[in-house]
Amino acid sequence: MDFEEAADAVYAAPAADFIATRNELAKQLKAGGDAAASTRLKALRKPTVAAWIANLLARKLPDELDDLLALGDEFREATADLDGERLRDLTPRRHRLLDKLSKEAARLAADEGQKVSPDVGQKLRETLDAALVDPAAGDAVREGRLSSALRHVGFGVVDENGEPSNVTPLTDERRQAARDRRKAQQAETETAEEEREAAHRKQTEQDEREAAERALAKQTFEEAVAAAQAAEAKVEDLDTQLDKAREALSEAQARVHRVGAELDEARRAARDAQKESREARKRYNRL
Repeated sequence: MDFEEAADAVYAAPAADFIATRNELAKQLKAGGDAAASTRLKALRKPTVAAWIANLLARKLPDELDDLLALGDEFREATADLDGERLRDLTPRRHRLLDKLSKEAARLAADEGQKVSPDVGQKLRETLDAALVDPAAGDAVREGRLSSALRHVGFGVVDENGEPSNVTPLTDERRQAARDRRKAQQAETETAEEEREAAHRKQTEQDEREAAERALAKQTFEEAVAAAQAAEAKVEDLDTQLDKAREALSEAQARVHRVGAELDEARRAARDAQKESREARKRYNRL
């Protein structure tokens, strides 16, 4: 094991085991005949909570961190070109990516049993923002050996104690890989958006068909109700006419009955008159 491997192992250890791991590996380096490396390893400082979480993020999600550093390259290019429109487009991406990485780092820390206080969360976000703004800070964060959180203060980047951090160059290959991933993600996003739009159009067409069917059904129902009401009104009118016809028939039958009775009475009276006339003639003849 050389110094680089030992340093990586020390900063990859749980925060509570940092000192013990550092001392044990320093002993191994010294026993292996590399006293200088042992001395250098013993000089490594235990990371603060925010720095430890940033180192954890660098180890667990290196590709996502590379995306942040590549976005920093785009910012610097746009700034050098005085491209205000591009800077305005990049700013929302900056905030979204910082939000995403801060949440992912907090999740990774929680998985390791480390709670993230609001103060630590703020320092972590400042560290990630400093990595985006300053290439040296970005390389230091990417190396995963921070002992202190970083902060961009206008004239440069400092740690929690106001001291500079060590840097390790980030290769062009990793930057290009990050750009390629962003293009793939953008294409995937565009495809997903097209699928959502197609699904929305399909749903809209279905909704319109269903609305038309409901409108037709409503119209048919209303027409059926109107027809039923008209038929009911016609039935009521016919019932009224039938009742009137029945009343007229009853009155006519009553009149017929009365006329018949009067006729019978007149016939009886005529017969009685004829009878009296015959009897009168008989009495006259006897005289």
